[in-house]
Amino acid sequence: MTLSRRGVLGLAGAIGSAGALGAAGPHGPTGAHGAHGASGDAGATAAAGRVRTGFERLAADGYAALAGQKVGVVTNPTGITADARHLVDVLHADERVDLVAVFGPEHGFRGTAQAGDSEGASRDPATGLPVYDTYDKSGQKLADVFTAAGIDTVVFDVQDVGARFYTYIWTLYDCMRAAALAGKAVVVLDRPNPVGGRRAAGPVLERPYASFVGREPIALAHGMTAAELARLFNGEFLTDRPVTLRTVAMSGWRRESFFGETGLPWVPPSPNMPTPDTALAYAGTCLFEGTNLSEGRGTTTPFEVVGAEGIDRRWAEAANALGLPGVWFREAYFTPTFSKHVGKVCGGVRLIVHDREAFDPVRAGIGLLITARRVWSGFGWRADHWIDRLTGSDRVRTLVDAGADVDEVAGDWAAGLARFGAVREEYLLYP
Repeated sequence: MTLSRRGVLGLAGAIGSAGALGAAGPHGPTGAHGAHGASGDAGATAAAGRVRTGFERLAADGYAALAGQKVGVVTNPTGITADARHLVDVLHADERVDLVAVFGPEHGFRGTAQAGDSEGASRDPATGLPVYDTYDKSGQKLADVFTAAGIDTVVFDVQDVGARFYTYIWTLYDCMRAAALAGKAVVVLDRPNPVGGRRAAGPVLERPYASFVGREPIALAHGMTAAELARLFNGEFLTDRPVTLRTVAMSGWRRESFFGETGLPWVPPSPNMPTPDTALAYAGTCLFEGTNLSEGRGTTTPFEVVGAEGIDRRWAEAANALGLPGVWFREAYFTPTFSKHVGKVCGGVRLIVHDREAFDPVRAGIGLLITARRVWSGFGWRADHWIDRLTGSDRVRTLVDAGADVDEVAGDWAAGLARFGAVREEYLLYP
């Protein structure tokens, strides 16, 4: 058979993505609650010690899971192959896939928008495909977008960072609900949780505090991958109308693995998530979005530095005195170029994680809130009590205001976390 240029490019993309995986594919057994299970042996050792993503597993199987379907992809700059080509370019070039639309989440398909914004609708100049904006759309409104796009299947491939308030997982949730309403299927191509998946940590959201930074009751640091979360969403929260779901698992990833051990290239999933080290601190220091302190936006190390005008070395001293495992707090000064305290010299702390396995970012974040309030008279919560949305209830805020210590605050969420942990176990795909 003679291949067209499009076919040759697609075949090259599939070979480059598949590597030494051979025929490992996405056809797994039917899992709990009607959701399709993981493809192949999720715990298998990857060739050359590198993790193989869900997209690579899909490509290795010749895209069989997408055969005969009009496909739309929810992705952003993180949707890349192991050799850093974008999956939209690879899929579009392959005659075996009928890719007809792209959907951009918060920050946009090309990742140019800041927090709380998107790029809007456009046409991708590289492929000519229409790009639809999913940000701030859910339910029937998003279902209508899928219908207008003329797709049969929604493919989701976005790098997450492991924190409940990072919105891509709720884009996944909203897409699953909307796909069910529109009669579409969902395929989730898995990627690593960059901070590992050994355990969940932090408070579980209470439903009255649900928002786009937390739709459903999961832990603040959930310790799951996107595919695992999709299975949990379908089995626990979308039971009134579960979506036809297929998850394509990675190979070679284990729960204790941090991103630097995967052998995969890191692409910032949002403008203020430049490195895996940022992701490691994020679940704790993003809590400062709910205060009048800078969380380091507008610096080269967002979420690794926090502070405000008028804070001095006493904060670092107080934070170190807590003896929190795996982390040191260093006195730091910085001048944000945008966001809070723009153009002003801020004093504060920088987190230095010296033992990733022992480090608990949520407890560290709570410790920093407690000590900031203690040493700086200017400390304040945002007037809209955004901290309650971030933590999932008013309990952290009221306990900190009452003078509770880290163990008392963490003890308050322990029972809910244990319940979530038991449910979480049912949906894990990796050892």
